[in-house]
Amino acid sequence: MIAQNNLPTVKIGIVGVSRDCFPMELTVNRLRALTAACTSKNVMIVPLPTIIENESHTMQALADAEKLGVNAMVIYLGNFGPEGPTTIFVDKFKGPCMLIGAAEERADGLVGSRGDAYCGMLNASYNLGLRNLNAYIPETPIGMADELVNHISHFSKLARLILGIKNLKIFSFGPRPHDFYACNAPIKPLYDLGIEVMENSELDLFDIFRSSANDSRIEGIAKDMANELGHGNTYPDLLKKMAQFEIALVSFMEKNLGSRSFGVFANKCWPAFEKFFGFVPCYVNSRLATRGIPVACEVDMYGVLSEYLCTLATDMPATILDINNTVPKDMITPQTNLMGATIQDLFMGFHCGNTSSSCMKNFAIKYQLIMNRLMEDPTKQPDITRGTLEGQIRPGATTIFRLQGTAHGSLASYIAQGNILDIDPRSFGSIAVFAVPNFSRFYRHTLIAQKFPHHCAIAFDTCGKLLFDTMNYLGIKSIATPLPPSQLYPNENPFGF
Repeated sequence: MIAQNNLPTVKIGIVGVSRDCFPMELTVNRLRALTAACTSKNVMIVPLPTIIENESHTMQALADAEKLGVNAMVIYLGNFGPEGPTTIFVDKFKGPCMLIGAAEERADGLVGSRGDAYCGMLNASYNLGLRNLNAYIPETPIGMADELVNHISHFSKLARLILGIKNLKIFSFGPRPHDFYACNAPIKPLYDLGIEVMENSELDLFDIFRSSANDSRIEGIAKDMANELGHGNTYPDLLKKMAQFEIALVSFMEKNLGSRSFGVFANKCWPAFEKFFGFVPCYVNSRLATRGIPVACEVDMYGVLSEYLCTLATDMPATILDINNTVPKDMITPQTNLMGATIQDLFMGFHCGNTSSSCMKNFAIKYQLIMNRLMEDPTKQPDITRGTLEGQIRPGATTIFRLQGTAHGSLASYIAQGNILDIDPRSFGSIAVFAVPNFSRFYRHTLIAQKFPHHCAIAFDTCGKLLFDTMNYLGIKSIATPLPPSQLYPNENPFGF
C-alpha cells in the first residue's frame, strides 16, 4: 500500500429510478435488496432517499447526493426507468456514474411485477448518446442483487481513476530533450480529459531547489533515505542534496495545486540537470512514486499520466520504463517458465533508476552509466551522475499501459498483461525481464504501427480490465491489446514472414 494523500477517496451513492407507469415499489424493494447485498459483501454504498420518476426528482436527488457527500453514483433501474430524468442526472452529477438494472426474480411475477429493465437500459443508453454523455455500463448490466454487487465493487475502483484524472494537475519542468521527440505532449488532449497542466522552466526547478537549502526537514529526510537504502546506501554524501530536492518538489506541488487536489511531475532530468544540481534525480523520483506522486523522466507528460492511472488501479507504486532490449537466448533455460509467452515475446524493461524500492528485488544507489559516458571522465570516479536506484525489479504479475496524445492531437492507448520473470537481467539500471504473451506481434503491429513512444507505464499487478473500462469511460476510441495468432492486426501481412 502507498501513501493516500495524493489519491482520491471514493464515496459511492446509489439512486433508484422508476418509470411512472410502473409500480415504484419495484424499485424501492429491489434497491433495498441490492443495498443489503452490498452490505453483506462489505461494498460500501450510500442509498439516496429520493427515487427518480421525473425531472423534479432528479434535482432533489442531486441535492441529496451533495448533502451526503458522495462523489460517484450507481443509477439503478429497478424497473424500465425514465431515460430523460435518468440521463439528466448523469449530466448534472459532478462525478462518474454507472448504470445497472434489476433482473426479474420469479416466473409468477411476470404480470404484476415485471420491471423491463432490459428494455429500459437500451433507452437510457440511447439517451446518453443523444446528450454526448459517458457512463459506465458493465458487461452484464442487468442482474440479481448478489450478481450486481461485483459490478459495483469494480465501479468503485474505476471511479477512483476518473476522479483522479478530473482532479489532477501535471507539473512539468523543462522542454522535451532534443532526441526525445517521442515524449511530445500535445496539451489539448490533456485538457479534454479534464487535467490541468503547469509548465515550468529548468531555471524554475533550480530556483526552488536552492530556496530549500536551509529547510529544517533535510536532516530527517536524509535519515529516512539511509534507513530505506540500508546496505544500498553507497553514496551517503548525496543524501542531503537529494533530500533537499525531494522537499523542493513536494513543497512546490503543495503550493501550486490551485483548483486541483492531486499532482504529478514530468521533469527534464538530463543533460543539463546534473551539471547544476550535482546528482541525477532518479532516487528521489522513486521515493515520490512510493508516495503516490509519480515523476516521469524526460518531460513525459503522458507517461506520468499513465503511471498515475496504474497507481490508482493497483494501489501500489507504478514506474515508467523503456521497452528497451531483447533478451539473449542464452539467458533462458528449458526449465524457465515463460508464463504463456515465447522467447520472442520477452523484452527487458529498463530505466535509469526511478522504480520504488518496494517494487525492487534488490537495489542500491549507483551512477548512471550512459550519462557518465557523456558528461564525465570515465577514468575517474563518478560524481555528478550519481543518484540512480539500480537493481532487479521484483518478479510477479504486471500490466503494461500507456495513454498517449498522438502527433495528430487525438488520444490512443494500449494495455497488455503478463509477468516479470525472476531472471537476473545482468545489466545496469532499474531493470527486469518481461514476459507478455503475444508481445512480439503486438510490438510490431501496435506499438510501432500506431507510433507509440518508448516509455511504458508499469503496474505491479493485473489491472487490464480496470484500465480498459476506464479508457472506454473516457471515450478513448483506440484501445489496443495483444491479439492471438488466429487474429490479424490491421495491415498485418496474412502471408507470413
